[in-house]
Amino acid sequence: MMRFSWKAVLAGVVGLALGTTALLLLAVALIYPTLPSLEALTDYRPKMPLRIYSEDGVLIGEFGEERRAVMHIEKVPEVLRQAVLAAEDERFYSHGGIDTLGILRAAVANLVSGEVREGASTITMQVARNFFLSSERSFRRKINEALLAIKIEHQLSKDEILGLYLNQIYLGQRAYGFAAAARIYFGKPVDKLTVAEAAMLAGLPKAPSAYNPVVNPARAKVRQLYVLGRMRSLGFIDEKAYELAKAQRLAVHYSPQSFEAVSDHLAEMVRQYMHKRYGDQIYVSGMKVYTTLRAKEQRAAVEAVRLGLVEFNRRHGYTGPEGQLKLPKGGEARDKAIFDALSDRAEVNGLLPAVVLEVGKDAIRVRLRDGEDVDLGASEVKFAHGAIAAKKLAPGAIVRVVRMSSNQPWQLTYLPQAEAALVALSPNDGAIRALVGGFDFARNQYNHVVQAWRQPGSSFKPFVYSAALEKGITPATIFDDAPIAVDPALTGGEQWDPKNYDGTMDGPITMRTALYKSKNLVSIRVLQAAGLEFTREYAAKFGFDIDRLPPYFTMALGASEVTPLQMVSAYAVFASGGHQIKPYFLRRVTDKDGHVLEDYQGVAANTTPFVVDPRNVFIMTTLMQDVVRRGTATAALKLGRSDLAGKTGTTSDYRDAWFSGFNPNRVAVAWVGYDQPRPLGRGETGGVAALPIWMHYMEEALRGQPDGAYAMPDGVLPIRVDPKTGVPDPNGNVEYFLQEFAPGTTGPDRVSP
Repeated sequence: MMRFSWKAVLAGVVGLALGTTALLLLAVALIYPTLPSLEALTDYRPKMPLRIYSEDGVLIGEFGEERRAVMHIEKVPEVLRQAVLAAEDERFYSHGGIDTLGILRAAVANLVSGEVREGASTITMQVARNFFLSSERSFRRKINEALLAIKIEHQLSKDEILGLYLNQIYLGQRAYGFAAAARIYFGKPVDKLTVAEAAMLAGLPKAPSAYNPVVNPARAKVRQLYVLGRMRSLGFIDEKAYELAKAQRLAVHYSPQSFEAVSDHLAEMVRQYMHKRYGDQIYVSGMKVYTTLRAKEQRAAVEAVRLGLVEFNRRHGYTGPEGQLKLPKGGEARDKAIFDALSDRAEVNGLLPAVVLEVGKDAIRVRLRDGEDVDLGASEVKFAHGAIAAKKLAPGAIVRVVRMSSNQPWQLTYLPQAEAALVALSPNDGAIRALVGGFDFARNQYNHVVQAWRQPGSSFKPFVYSAALEKGITPATIFDDAPIAVDPALTGGEQWDPKNYDGTMDGPITMRTALYKSKNLVSIRVLQAAGLEFTREYAAKFGFDIDRLPPYFTMALGASEVTPLQMVSAYAVFASGGHQIKPYFLRRVTDKDGHVLEDYQGVAANTTPFVVDPRNVFIMTTLMQDVVRRGTATAALKLGRSDLAGKTGTTSDYRDAWFSGFNPNRVAVAWVGYDQPRPLGRGETGGVAALPIWMHYMEEALRGQPDGAYAMPDGVLPIRVDPKTGVPDPNGNVEYFLQEFAPGTTGPDRVSP
């Protein structure tokens, strides 16, 4: 029998160890020289998308294969650094690329659990893998990864390595790097992240799909709690901060795009321009485009369009839910069914999908995608009465809810079929300050601001009246608001018996009264008096395409075709005092390093020739101020300003609703209609459907600005006249006249300027 020898065993173990070490050293000697150059790290050039900003530096859009934002390591907030180190590599600043203690800990944990539950990849190893290696699982790849990590540690500082990791790692939702992920998941820059949000993001690298808070909120929460626990145990946060972070409800963004201000239609205009000029390189080269938009005004415009169409829906009643879910009785099965049903339904311009849980006499309880239950009050029960009675709105119904601001209650609503648009610019140089081409770009890419050729209705009348002033007609000229029959030769082939909107007639009235009351019959007579062909040519001075202005008397009521962009440009002639401006939306283009490639500065309106007599413009402005003060736009008086002027517009059968208006610093046009023209519904006039959108925008755009003044030019005579007859009367109202057409230049009726 052979005797057991500990010496032999020990010699065998030592020999095995020496042999293994020799093999490893041989592998290192053979592999290390073949490792790739680290130039990709030392000269880091990631694929950077085209980024589009407002004039004041707020991101409004991006285009590229990878959604990425590179941040310098010194800009990374401490809370994010700590969260990442806690989640991925707590000894990052003390090891040399390979964490021996981490390997031993992972091995023990895996041995105890009986399965591979923990890895031991350091941040440096992950950088090596992400930049140089495939996802192949093999011993050789692991050796390469470890050797590359050592090589990286010898050539780069710890902060440089961490910076590369934070910018390169994939975090789901097409987001590369934590700066992009912070914006995509939470709609904020990294320096605004809370502890809870940083921990959620730090949990993503391990498995971006499995721990994605959009797709798997429950698993994401578990991972987040793990990271928070690690941060607490490592002393990065105390118990109080841990408890607060654990309890914080995270407002995860579910939209495919999350920007600080939304302007998808204008962003697409920029993309088309850039692609035509620079080609496909715009998607990877990190170019930046700064537009003329103002973020505050753009947000107000988006909110205005949302509010306008939500209110339009309210006026037309509840149409019913957009789907039905068979709800399990309760517990996790019900929660999962609700989440799954809502996951495929995107937020649409603030309209959130929800599932009805309960319907009571005074409230409707719904659950949102993030798991929050909200109660809709008695007003919403009343709004949905028909659908409730028909049992269409019952538990399991998939609905839309909206809250117009954080201090307002939730409302029941539905996705609108009608569309709306708003565009605003500075009359001083034509810079576009806000542009909303439709209710939601994801649903409808059609840009109504620049593509929708629609009839402007009565909002075209100011150009007819302005032409009349040039022909010697005055605001005090009397016209008969009475029936009129227009010869077929003057309408395009049919007998035309136009009527006023409200069906009433006032008899003889002044031109001023006719405009603020929007009298159709008088407008036709004004066009007759000014001359059809003269008026067409005159209107072209405002930038309208003369070929689209019909050579018929229907033009008096806005039967031409215009776009909202044309309308805002035309009204800018009034706001600028008679200058024609060219709208523009680009401010400058830079490369990724900020070097300016293109620079645009608008032409100041007051440096260009007058296209319309400034005296005419002044008088027309007073006429349009009366539209606000006592005409079809008196709702705008709620803004508490004296410098607003404009005109409502409503086309036949209520197919289009417009409001075009201005003050000395801003011109804006709002439009509401269907893509395939059809009636919006009786009573949906410009003053009802479009004016509230315009008002909501202008209230924010002009906030804090004092009332502007319209200086009366030389050659305008203020004279007191009888408002009913237009005859000079020392006790009458002040009316304005071009000097050459004034009823009298001396006497007690004359008003001192």
